[in-house]
Amino acid sequence: MHPLPHSVLFCCDYNAVRSPMAEGIMKKFYGTGTYVQSAGVKSDQDIDGFSIAVCEEIGVGLSRHRVRSFDEMAEWGDDLGSFDMVIALSPASQRRALELTRVYHLDVLYWPIMDPTGLGETREAKMNAYRQSRDQIVAHMTERWGDPRKDET
Repeated sequence: MHPLPHSVLFCCDYNAVRSPMAEGIMKKFYGTGTYVQSAGVKSDQDIDGFSIAVCEEIGVGLSRHRVRSFDEMAEWGDDLGSFDMVIALSPASQRRALELTRVYHLDVLYWPIMDPTGLGETREAKMNAYRQSRDQIVAHMTERWGDPRKDET
């Protein structure tokens, strides 16, 4: 078990599916003691409706999330060096995070989270694919930082 970081950035390909789910879940599960953001390699998509739906099932609201890329973060003055940790959820975002942070002293972790987009023919099959990705994120978080829900009795 690791202590919670002071700040963490989750990243994936478009900041529309996996990284916003991770950002929202982290905020909901572990509170405001950790500064949490997310970004994508690109930002040319809107937040994915299935991501919103499967996160709502566990009490995590994503409908107000606005996608952003690493480049937009830099334009807005967000310094990657100010994060304690970057957690990449896709191979492309891991490469980009390592490239952008090579001059900083911070950890870049890779959590291989399944990309649920394009999976499933029916709405329920799609929802199940997104639930799988959501649950993979939850499993990685609880493995690293403990289960925040264990105290809820």
